[in-house]
Amino acid sequence: MTDAFSFGSYWPGDSPLHRMDPRAKLALGLSFLIVSLVGQAPVALAVLALFVVALYRVAGIPAGRALRSLAPMLPIVVLVCVLRLFTDQAGETLWSWGIFQISEGSLRSCLSTVVRLTAMMAGMSLVTLTTTALDLTAAFEHLLSPLARVGVPAHELGMMLGIALRFMPQLAEEMRATYAAQLSRGARLSGSPLRGVRALSSVAVPMFASVFRHAETLAAAMDARCYHGEQGRTKLHPLRLARRDAVGCAVMAVLLAVVVAANVLAG
Repeated sequence: MTDAFSFGSYWPGDSPLHRMDPRAKLALGLSFLIVSLVGQAPVALAVLALFVVALYRVAGIPAGRALRSLAPMLPIVVLVCVLRLFTDQAGETLWSWGIFQISEGSLRSCLSTVVRLTAMMAGMSLVTLTTTALDLTAAFEHLLSPLARVGVPAHELGMMLGIALRFMPQLAEEMRATYAAQLSRGARLSGSPLRGVRALSSVAVPMFASVFRHAETLAAAMDARCYHGEQGRTKLHPLRLARRDAVGCAVMAVLLAVVVAANVLAG
């Protein structure tokens, strides 16, 4: 199941990243997104790419699993890169056809966009690969707990996040199974774009029916177990910050300093 869609799936391990507090990993993941946006110089982007590769090595996650975790998001990277390729026209023009042209600046912009988006997606994917859905739910709920005083349903939002992460691989597998089943029944799901749009309903309708069926089953199961939110709930493994979490914050601070220094030197 996780082979079909590994984003949001947990990769078992005992690395320092796996043992970090999930709250620290969520906060550091968001910090890495900000650092990735700060990096503009080619050297800074190279540092970000090497940093992500090093983290995957430390976590002990194979390259194949890392690539599969990024596969569902690659169309976003391709779309953004195509837009950048034809919008930034700085430097010498290398190719032109009508109103379309590619220049040296557009190639540099496209390459930097690929590196930055891939690094950002790989960094956030690493958070889900090294953290179980239950720990992510508890961390998200704990980070939102101060807002519960003003009426924000922190527990319910955390539970929704955990359910979404748990069901993404399953829904992807059901989509693959539905697609194969429709092909076995003679459905023509390939060909012209117009035919593909018309045939989309033959996959979308069974998928939506399956999603609603799972939602009803989950709601019935929670109701049968007398689920009443966070009232009276205790935790077998309470979240505790440790020295490794402080080390992670220090590493992120060093990365930010290196990226800023690379930008300054390149400017």
